[in-house]
Amino acid sequence: MVRTPFASPSEALSLDTLRLSALHRRTTIPKLPLTSGASSGSGQYYVDLSLGSPPQRLRLVADTGSDLLWVTCSACNNCTHRRPASAFFARRSSSFSLHHCFDSACQLVPHPSRVRCNRTRLHSSCRYEYSYADGSTTGGFFSTETITFNTSAGGEVRHEGLAFGCAFSISGPSLSGPNFNGAQGVMALGRGPISLSSQLGRRFANKFSYCLKDYTLSPSPTSYLMIGGERNDVVARKSAMSYTSLQNNPLSPTFYYIGVQSVSVAGLKLRISPSVWAIDDMGSGGTVVDSGTTLTFLADPAYRKVLAAFNRFVKLPKLAEPIQGFDLCVNVSGDSKPSLPGLSFTLAGGSVFNPPPRNYFVDAADDVKCLALRPVSSASGFSVIGNLMQQGFLLEFDNGRSRLGFSRHGCAIP
Repeated sequence: MVRTPFASPSEALSLDTLRLSALHRRTTIPKLPLTSGASSGSGQYYVDLSLGSPPQRLRLVADTGSDLLWVTCSACNNCTHRRPASAFFARRSSSFSLHHCFDSACQLVPHPSRVRCNRTRLHSSCRYEYSYADGSTTGGFFSTETITFNTSAGGEVRHEGLAFGCAFSISGPSLSGPNFNGAQGVMALGRGPISLSSQLGRRFANKFSYCLKDYTLSPSPTSYLMIGGERNDVVARKSAMSYTSLQNNPLSPTFYYIGVQSVSVAGLKLRISPSVWAIDDMGSGGTVVDSGTTLTFLADPAYRKVLAAFNRFVKLPKLAEPIQGFDLCVNVSGDSKPSLPGLSFTLAGGSVFNPPPRNYFVDAADDVKCLALRPVSSASGFSVIGNLMQQGFLLEFDNGRSRLGFSRHGCAIP
């Protein structure tokens, strides 16, 4: 008599179908469309988020350098005069809720100095006022909502109780100038407790990844911000990914700091003191990876060495007067594939970040390319690897293992 581990083939098929369904649910991760804002004159990358019940689709700036996810809100009753996706209409959502000022969650956001919490009132809302480095501010009500994602498996997943800022006050150059064209808020992906990535961390493996496509392409290609990831990566992907550890700065816990050990231009390692890249006892210095900054900024001593090296190794004719905002520009007329020196960063742990020249030489005028690096003038400032330098790389921000992964392979993974 033949012995089988199941009562019948149909039973085995039924059990396997249920198991596969469960396995697929475990490995399904949110997938959000990500595009460059260059066509609208912005140096930012935009991500689409569906907020509320029913979902309202909004376009937000993807920002790894801040913690508060906020959207422009409208409290109108008759919203026929407002075009769709111009703001989040809170009254249209059945799942919208305000945090009260006495909620513990309200202590996670900065508050306007003139507003005090009236603990005796049942409906005393949590007011916030969030500031950025350039002095831009957003203010409004700290709230909760349901968000809906498309997933890597082609379905949808909902997440309830997401804390976010419902903004009624927005001011400052970075939130109202050309860099914010077409956006209705900021998707904060920093390391603080109220960022989107932190709030979703426990549910989705405490990591996220993205690929920033070439901003010069038209129409702008779509890539994806992936929230989470399979807990057991495929071997091929692991072998293609390089990692460096994330550093902690207790005085600036929002940012993704990485350790730079050395910089090379045209294969020549530059003589730059390690102290230039270090975070000091006052929390100054260090190097941050930031999707919300366009260009790359280097601490002034490092920048001067890098600029001198490019001036030495660039063989193309240099402009006697560089275009305003740049220190080195070259004439590339008649040369469809100009030869430009390589640039590489050796990071903590020995991994090497080796971007192509198009990530640090930009078209500044017809037949003119300029070095897209700038110095950090403030002694208390830090170096920043901006989104232009990140183009064409798959970056994985793994907070669970406190590491940053990067690869030139897999940028087209859906």
